Amino acid sequence: MSSQSTPLLEKLLGHWSNLVLRFPWLVILLFILICAASADYTIHNLGVNTDTSKLLSQDLPFQKNRARWEKAFPQDASTIQLVVESPTAEQTTRAARLLAQRLKENTELFEYVYIPDNNEFLNQQGLLYLGVDKLDNLSIKLSDAQPFIGHLAQNYHLQGLFDILGTALKNSEVDLAVNLNPILTQIDQSLLAVQASETRYVSWQKLFAVEQSTERNTLRSIVSARPIADFEKLKPVERSMNYARSIGQEIQAQDPQVSIRITGKIALEEDEMRVLAEDTVYSGLFALALVIIVLFLGLKSVKLVLCTLISLIIGLILTAGFATVAVGHLNVLSVAFAILYIGLGVDFAIHVCLGYREGWEQHMTSEQAIKKSIRVLGSSLFLCALTTSIGFFAFIPTSYEGVSELGLISGGGMFVGLIVSLTLLPALLKVFAIKQLNHTEATHLPIWLCTFPFRYAKGIRYASILLAAAALFSLQYVYLDSNPVNLRDQSSESVVAFKDLLQSKDRSPFVLIGLSDSLQSAEQLASNVKRLPTVNKAITLQSFVAKDQAEKLEIIEELGFILGADLANFNRPLEQADSRQGLVDLHAKIALVLADPTASPATSPELLQKLQQDIAAFIAYSDASGNAEATYQQLGKSILGLFPDTMQQLNTSLQATAFGLTDIPSYISENWVSQTGIYKVIIDPQEDLNIAANLSAFALDVQSIDDSVTGLPVSDLAAGQVIAEVFIQAFTTAFIVIFLVLLILLRSFLNTLLVIWPLLLAGLLTAAMNVLMDNPFNFANIIALPLLMGMGVDSGIHIMHRLYAGLNENEHLLQTSTARGVFFSSLTTLLSFTSLAFTNHQGIASMGMLLAIGISFTLISTLIVLPAFSRKKIPL
Repeated sequence: MSSQSTPLLEKLLGHWSNLVLRFPWLVILLFILICAASADYTIHNLGVNTDTSKLLSQDLPFQKNRARWEKAFPQDASTIQLVVESPTAEQTTRAARLLAQRLKENTELFEYVYIPDNNEFLNQQGLLYLGVDKLDNLSIKLSDAQPFIGHLAQNYHLQGLFDILGTALKNSEVDLAVNLNPILTQIDQSLLAVQASETRYVSWQKLFAVEQSTERNTLRSIVSARPIADFEKLKPVERSMNYARSIGQEIQAQDPQVSIRITGKIALEEDEMRVLAEDTVYSGLFALALVIIVLFLGLKSVKLVLCTLISLIIGLILTAGFATVAVGHLNVLSVAFAILYIGLGVDFAIHVCLGYREGWEQHMTSEQAIKKSIRVLGSSLFLCALTTSIGFFAFIPTSYEGVSELGLISGGGMFVGLIVSLTLLPALLKVFAIKQLNHTEATHLPIWLCTFPFRYAKGIRYASILLAAAALFSLQYVYLDSNPVNLRDQSSESVVAFKDLLQSKDRSPFVLIGLSDSLQSAEQLASNVKRLPTVNKAITLQSFVAKDQAEKLEIIEELGFILGADLANFNRPLEQADSRQGLVDLHAKIALVLADPTASPATSPELLQKLQQDIAAFIAYSDASGNAEATYQQLGKSILGLFPDTMQQLNTSLQATAFGLTDIPSYISENWVSQTGIYKVIIDPQEDLNIAANLSAFALDVQSIDDSVTGLPVSDLAAGQVIAEVFIQAFTTAFIVIFLVLLILLRSFLNTLLVIWPLLLAGLLTAAMNVLMDNPFNFANIIALPLLMGMGVDSGIHIMHRLYAGLNENEHLLQTSTARGVFFSSLTTLLSFTSLAFTNHQGIASMGMLLAIGISFTLISTLIVLPAFSRKKIPL
């Protein structure tokens, strides 16, 4: 600081330290009272806002588009998707319907539940959505299956099934017109599954090609539900999510082959907060443990460490109180303020304690050592707090409200830490009455290393410039990952399910939403985007009106006449029959066919031989089981358990009728046209949007047609652009303001450059290392470089201040308490942030890793590069 301002500030600090040391117990009591009030106020008033859509300013264009969509279709906002999967279409449909029914019943936890592609209307009219040729082919296959279906309708038991199959095998004149190989294969697999006590069902939809009646993946169904959320809680939909999981577990217990996973925006946020809540606690404790270890190594006094920890904890509580007053809540980013404070707030205390220790070693009294430490270090500590807070405050005016709030809290926390270190800590040092400290060597470093920055100053200067140039070249490879899903725990259920859905063309959660004021304009938008190579399809309300209905209804009517009333005869339990005898008869008929292959030329001999062996093995297994009846019941369930589902679906779809736009029921139309007359267009991607290039191309292509479309791809892309702008704005602001502050206070352009240059070098090297490690910038870690600018300047100020104002004759810089203070404070910050790198939240982990790398480069640059560029001549 300038020669004029330093004596004045040192004088004020001297008066302040005299006042504190005169009434130490009063100071401690005052801090205890303020701390208790802060803790109480924080507990009762600090909220948690986990809505990640609020991290960016709501005034941004893409946020307004999203808000317009959610206002028009509130049922689309804040939903969870329950992904139901199983080996068969029938099991999936059963589980999805049961799940939706159970969730609908609980109106306290869910306000809206529906299955988009499975409802009464679509089940009845489903065949009308097929193309004429595809419907005709399906009709032929089902007509060919009529004798098979008719026989089972009259003989609805396993023996009846085995009888008609055996008859068809033995007598080629009995034409079932059904390929027997798939049916016999399924029966054989069921025989093996029952013997292995495994759950398995035969899919008759697949055997009869009924699953071809839709283009979607019938093995997967999505139940969309809107839980009632309370964003004032850390886990706003925890009760709803837990209830949904419990229902899913019940369904899975009934059918172990069913898989139910929860994903969607709300589920992703819920899992994110769970990970953050767990990992923040563990990281905080781990960071605190590492800080304590470093404090013992640096201070070498239990009482000094205890004074530092008390100051740190009280400062943390006061900062939490400041957060409650200034912001009122925490978001998914600002929850990291505690670890940031632990890493940064302890720096002030370390310098004060090391200065105090240095006074002791110079044979001062305890009070004299405290006063000297406050007087000598106070001005640089103030400047450090100011510059560090600037790094945080630089985010306040940006549109990234999540980081803006973190910047306000952490920036304010720097001044809290400064006040605590200059007030409470001296009082504690006085009260603890430290009477003796073990003398320590100034440093254990060899003399050649202490003089290294000055002995090889010229080489260090050239090397640093070359490294900066190389790092500057690497900046062209820096990129921003704007997909927030990549920030979350990649092993969590919601993320895994979400990424699975991203590979789908018709169930991707990364669809785009277009809004139009009329159906005609919605159809025009859909027509325009369908031509794009990145678009798979576009759906409007008009898409639900089937084409060529008259021609299709003729085919359906003819099929209904052929299948007749047989389809309605399966909504009943299996009839009692001798299943064992049915297997014995089938075994015998297979033997006859194997003896005369010409009897059934279309059936695979290898399959018949295997089936014959497996039937014999099953009969032996059942006879020896002691409960043959239960074994055959299980076999009947495995083979015919899903047969009624297929017949019921066929029977329902044969009731199709002609319909128009006005005939579409409200439970469908309300998802496509709002009460205010806004029509929705859903645009599905063509490619896998797990790949960033595909996501960007999809969003940009559709926006070229309509820039008002919304949805996750547009939001993520736009948010990425905003974050990049925020980074540039914050870094530029921090750099300019810090430079001006240093220039004003130091009143020397060269000294200002001396402090700034190591920071720029460290920042460039950090970015280059990020490229080498393929650790892209993201929504979380992009704040690292502006923070490093604010944090790193502290060490530069301390070192420069010691070089030009506080270095004794024949004393080497790296032997001083200032160098030790810089080293140990940087080490505590480094270890504190390193603890973040081991969290499961990928965004926080990448931020911790980036900060740890940056602090390491900053430390090296400050202790080696800064002295090499200084004009100070040190005796070698």
